[in-house]
Amino acid sequence: MKYLDEYRDEKGVRQLVQELHRITTKPWTIMEICGGQTHSIVKYGLDELIPKNLTLVHGPGCPVCVTPLELIDKAVQIASRPEVIFCSFGDMLRVPGSKYDLFAVKARGGDVRIVYSPMDAVKVAEQNPMKQVVFFAVGFETTAPANAMAAYQARERGLDNFSILVSHVLVPPAMEALLSSPDNKVQGFLAAGHVCTVMGFTEYVPIARKYKVPIVVTGFEPLDIIQGILMCVKQLEEGRFEVENQYARSVREKGNVPAQELIRQVFQVVPRRWRGLGEIPQSGLGLRAEFKELDAERRFGLADFSVEEPAECMAGAVLRGVKKPRECAAFGTRCTPERPLGAPMVSSEGACAAYFRYKGVEAKKHG
Repeated sequence: MKYLDEYRDEKGVRQLVQELHRITTKPWTIMEICGGQTHSIVKYGLDELIPKNLTLVHGPGCPVCVTPLELIDKAVQIASRPEVIFCSFGDMLRVPGSKYDLFAVKARGGDVRIVYSPMDAVKVAEQNPMKQVVFFAVGFETTAPANAMAAYQARERGLDNFSILVSHVLVPPAMEALLSSPDNKVQGFLAAGHVCTVMGFTEYVPIARKYKVPIVVTGFEPLDIIQGILMCVKQLEEGRFEVENQYARSVREKGNVPAQELIRQVFQVVPRRWRGLGEIPQSGLGLRAEFKELDAERRFGLADFSVEEPAECMAGAVLRGVKKPRECAAFGTRCTPERPLGAPMVSSEGACAAYFRYKGVEAKKHG
């Protein structure tokens, strides 16, 4: 199949859509893993261009959204301490905890700072030797190399006032958890291109074979996504279950090997709890023993702290692809970006936020 550069003009786009309609003869359900892909789909109305018997469902590919409630509460507790400077990316500040979010801590006088790189937090620790500086390390494999570098550099520089609160998760184990669930509806995947830029796509091959699902590594532009859907449907219609790379301009089979080596040097694979999915074995990254002095949970005595998720929020069903955001009774009423019940409504990659922004509350009334 031709790749994206050959479909840049309007005629090429029409060809892709027409070809998708031509080859789709059966109902299929495809899940896009990445929240960035979800936003492109909803923003550009791609779900309205595809055949009616083709269903797109939104997966757990928003790292903010799958960060469990207990990690948010731990972040709030740590950030509330007077000796702490808490550093985070901006999209974590409005994620609700059991009672408060990090923005509320900041409003009450806590030293909560938005940074644009984990190395910014390392610099803050150097500049404030009398303070404990904590970085909230959230993300998939995509952000793991930069967070690993921050931990490595902090140790090399002897910064005993720097630590990280780790909430790293891995995509392939989550895909397997979804596929093995009794309520699974997914028959094919659009894999997240940026994750595969780091990790490659060889680890998806056993999943495709075991569960008989096509997996297409896909980019984020509307053209990327339409072509990824077309490649996935073509496999389904032909009874093939392979891993294909639509995002060939950025992704290589083995990924970024030096970045992977850095990740392995600092982190180890651990069980991880996901919001909406529960604990998934070997689905996260935690600091290796050599870096345990940088573990904020240990440093502040919160390693055994846990809380239960609220029952009202349907975030779990949305993240599993079982429900669409507008099927939630609280959508657009008791749950809005200004007053979210759950992370998918406030995150820049959350499915609920995408529906609220691009489809509006009225979308809920029309199906």
